[in-house]
Amino acid sequence: MLAAARGMQVLYRFPSRHIPLWFAHPPHSHSTPPVLHNKTCLRPLHRWHYFEDASSPLTRALITAGIFLHDAFTYTDRHIDRVPVSPLALHPGRGGPKNLPIVERLLSDIEDPENAKIAEKPHLVIVGGGWGAVGILKSLRPGDYHVTVVSPETYTTFTPLLPSAAVGTVSVRSLVEPLRKIAARLRGHLMCARAVDIVMSERLLEVETISPGGPGKGEHIYVPYDKLIIAVGSTSSTHGVSGLEHCFQLKTIGDAQAIRKRIIDNFEAAALPTTTPEERRRLLSFVVCGGGPTGVETAAEIFDFCQEDIINYYPKVCREDVSIHVIQSREHILNTYSEAISRYAEKKFMNDRIDLVTSARVGKVLPDRVVYTVHTPDGTIETHEVPTNFVLWSTGIAMNPFTQRVSSLLPNQVHKKAIEVDAHLRVKGAPTGEVYAIGDASTIETSVVSYLLDLVDESDKNKDGKIDFDEWRVMVNLIKRRIPMAESQLEEVRELFDLYDSDADNSLTLNELTVLLQEIGNKITALPATAQVAAQQGEYLGRKLSKLARQRGTLAANGITGGPGADEAVSGPFRYFHLGTLAYIGNAAVFDLGRTSFMGGLAAMYAWRSVYWSEQVSSRTRALLMIDWIIRVCGAATYRVYEHENCGLVPSVRSAPKARHGWFR
Repeated sequence: MLAAARGMQVLYRFPSRHIPLWFAHPPHSHSTPPVLHNKTCLRPLHRWHYFEDASSPLTRALITAGIFLHDAFTYTDRHIDRVPVSPLALHPGRGGPKNLPIVERLLSDIEDPENAKIAEKPHLVIVGGGWGAVGILKSLRPGDYHVTVVSPETYTTFTPLLPSAAVGTVSVRSLVEPLRKIAARLRGHLMCARAVDIVMSERLLEVETISPGGPGKGEHIYVPYDKLIIAVGSTSSTHGVSGLEHCFQLKTIGDAQAIRKRIIDNFEAAALPTTTPEERRRLLSFVVCGGGPTGVETAAEIFDFCQEDIINYYPKVCREDVSIHVIQSREHILNTYSEAISRYAEKKFMNDRIDLVTSARVGKVLPDRVVYTVHTPDGTIETHEVPTNFVLWSTGIAMNPFTQRVSSLLPNQVHKKAIEVDAHLRVKGAPTGEVYAIGDASTIETSVVSYLLDLVDESDKNKDGKIDFDEWRVMVNLIKRRIPMAESQLEEVRELFDLYDSDADNSLTLNELTVLLQEIGNKITALPATAQVAAQQGEYLGRKLSKLARQRGTLAANGITGGPGADEAVSGPFRYFHLGTLAYIGNAAVFDLGRTSFMGGLAAMYAWRSVYWSEQVSSRTRALLMIDWIIRVCGAATYRVYEHENCGLVPSVRSAPKARHGWFR
């Protein structure tokens, strides 16, 4: 979706007649009394003080009373004694190809009658805890399935705002929501583990439990399933570049915290008097490899952080020596957006003195520099180096180890970046109706010609081996039902038929049909790997699975007990509705709504904020995000934290911005 994002820093302009001049230009000495040049300037402030004097005690009293009532009705003595636990949960049996423990029952399966009833339902296992998984959890109806979420993290993350968290614009707690809390509505379970393998013939998912000892120290177990949904996301594509161990990526809260730590450490080292000018410039050189939304927004956030915070609390020479570089392989940044947006973002970055290097390829990343090549307009290739102590790698996606393993087990899985699924999100080659994949881990097939024989068999009414125009119209409807993404390529039905009817006999032979369907498939654009797509797929799949569960008896009465017919009987194929893409580019935002674009400063930023605020997972994260933004506006002191290498928490220096020449953040 929602690309897939990203905090915002808003500037507010107060006309000079509305605030006293000492507020717009604060005195250098706190002991010097302010000089009021215009009495009319005080009127709005007086009105504010009257309001504050009247409302603050009442507001505080109401808040205190609300908290008291909450505590009074929440803090009760609850005694838990002799909770029933299934023996199979305590002592699971072994089996499967590797003779591992098979977890058929979980600790809470029979702790109350409702859980015991749900434990007898079909077991739905969701692998992953991102946008797709949350979409399923929020759209499933309670009581339809025995739900287990397998995820190495205990929370879901609002990924679009990770660049904001990386520089402290918003706190990390505002972007996370516990998966157990989301799954509680379904009386679902969370298994903190990482999927490593699958045995489809026995419907067993092999996972490695997360151990305090670290990766590789957990126990391997089997989790049986009736339906499995793969929603594990993706990893960053390496493109064969060496030295990526020296780079950061930005996909998790841990990544944002690590980036935050490196940025602060670099500035602290640069501020030391013993640091040489050359070393200071290297420490304050920030390189972003990739000109997509994540790379562009991170570069913009770093610029804002340097421009509006670092300049206030560090030696000015540190701000002077800062350089930000964006290396993009294409000719423009944000190349998936409209041309107008790309050019607007490039102009904004050039005004901000952010170095844009386009038509370039990173050759290797060394501990102290990045080596890249640039294709010049005259066709030559030049090699350049950028000294740096910070490199963000954001250059596309690739399969993670589990999706690679699943793909290797199935025939006809030839896609290099994701698992191929059909229009119903069923994994191609897997037992039909048992394994689904959504989000970045999957891609919907676009090959129409692979259905050639089935389409001919269903469309060729007179069985003459040819398709006349009436039969072609039937085939077009079949294609649209199987692959909805092909609809835009099938609008001119008659024109297509005449174009590929090479012998003008008012019929299409198999050879002519093959060429036609291949051309249609080549023109279909795959869905982007964004949070918006994953969320819509999760919601679609959750609704469909609930229909399958509730109509199981009706389907069985009609002879449909499984296989491909069940999904088609209760739901149409997945259809993606593009709601637009957006990006933050440093005190400005851009919106690409398909046929129209919207870009600008304050208004665009408010729209940007509103969209991301409304898309928050819960009311808790909405409130926390609003508090973060209010803190930035009101100027109250804030302290950001990042994760230290020794697992300690170190406060950052990001404090409240001050009023500067009438501008207030």
